[in-house]
Amino acid sequence: MPTFDEIFNAIKNDPQNADYTARGIDPLYAASESARILVIGQAPGRVAEETRVYWNDKSGDRLRDWMGIDRATFYDPSRIAIVPMDFYFPGKGKSGDLPPRAGFAEKWHPALLEMMPHIELTILVGTYATHHYLGLKKSVPLTGIVHDWKNYTPKGFFPLVHPSPRNQIWMKKNPWFAEETLPDLKAAVAQALR
Repeated sequence: MPTFDEIFNAIKNDPQNADYTARGIDPLYAASESARILVIGQAPGRVAEETRVYWNDKSGDRLRDWMGIDRATFYDPSRIAIVPMDFYFPGKGKSGDLPPRAGFAEKWHPALLEMMPHIELTILVGTYATHHYLGLKKSVPLTGIVHDWKNYTPKGFFPLVHPSPRNQIWMKKNPWFAEETLPDLKAAVAQALR
């Protein structure tokens, strides 16, 4: 079995990532054997790439609030692993960041997940992670999946919408999320970190 360092170097040296490596940009994720919670999101944003700190924006602040934890806990890889669908900022699109590159997670996630045997809770943030890990067609609406979170928690998954401030309208239209889903998320996080 490869080490975490060997996987990190293999990702850097993968021709698919040559442009990033040539610009001195390393893959951005956190993984450790002792982690109890795994957060899988889309891909690092521009600010994350520039600061080398994942979830380093208002979306990250909101995600930590949803989880009921502080920054120190969130950024402790011995407790929480952060493994997005792509470890590099994919660039800007017409209405936000571009999607994670196709096939990236399939290539790198299995080796990392195999080295984290203590994961009790996997938080799936947004459409890409949720559809991939729950094996659902892209046509299945995310709102319905998140509304049915209790169907997935027995399998260790907790699907969420993206915590972007742009989703404020969605939250107002779906008050059950704050009233029912988030208390359960906080409880699941606290249980996994006990």
